[in-house]
Amino acid sequence: MQISSEIEIQIQKLDEKFKEIDQKTTTHLEGLLWSKPITYWDYIQTDALLNLQTQRTTLPDEMIFIMYHQVNELLFKMILWEINQVCHCEKLETQFFTERLMRISRYFDMLTTSFDIMGDGMEVEQYMKFRNTLTPASGFQSAQYRLIEFASTDLINLIDHRFRVTIDRKTPYDHAFEHLYWQAAGKDHKTGKKSYLILEFERKYKAEFLRHMEEYNTINIWQKFKQLPKADQVNPDLIAAMRHFDKTVNITWVMGHLNAAKKYIDSGKGNGEATGGSDWKKYMHPKYQRRIFFPELWTKDELATWGE
Repeated sequence: MQISSEIEIQIQKLDEKFKEIDQKTTTHLEGLLWSKPITYWDYIQTDALLNLQTQRTTLPDEMIFIMYHQVNELLFKMILWEINQVCHCEKLETQFFTERLMRISRYFDMLTTSFDIMGDGMEVEQYMKFRNTLTPASGFQSAQYRLIEFASTDLINLIDHRFRVTIDRKTPYDHAFEHLYWQAAGKDHKTGKKSYLILEFERKYKAEFLRHMEEYNTINIWQKFKQLPKADQVNPDLIAAMRHFDKTVNITWVMGHLNAAKKYIDSGKGNGEATGGSDWKKYMHPKYQRRIFFPELWTKDELATWGE
């Protein structure tokens, strides 16, 4: 059989590729003889994905609740994937930065609009029954969401506003961790006692969180923005993308979550408490959290009325 010049060129490129990593081209080519063609279900791992849902009750709408939160976690992973491209880019260009921020915002836009699935896609009666089997688990315990926060802004912007004057860049990460805004959801700052919700969360993820806090201290999205040339820092498209990301994450998405929770928890069919035992209304509402990733990009009036 005569080999075309196109195939010869491709073989030459493969040979160069494998030589660079000290591999034998013939071995890899022979491996192709025995490899099977890829299918959609193998590539996407459909069977594994569709078998990750395990109900704790016999109530049908619990399956919707499980799958919805699994979809959220997949979207969080997509968001982290984009953020890491920005934060670990050594020669960051404004166009690339802007495009990636808008990707991230679109993922959060999707998360926000998806709350209709929660708000209108489950029977209140069913939810109020199966949610009791979830205690003390809580969506609060999404580690990926915390990683997104650490990679987005300077740590001081995630500190409970009551303690910000006592913390700066020289503060040990472990001490700063104890004063993150979400600690207020399950910690008595007067006594230092933590709820089971937070204790289990920290047992699982605290070491990873501390590593992430340190890693992104100088390469988070805000720091990457400040490292751009001054002319690029006033680029209107980039500023619009930064503001959109900040508002989408810290107001729009949060309010969508809060309003969906209100429909069920305030339905009068339960005790009005979150499964994890947190003061969920104050914890979730942006006007109480005062969480703002890029405060320097907002006016005084906008900051004063944040989340209202």
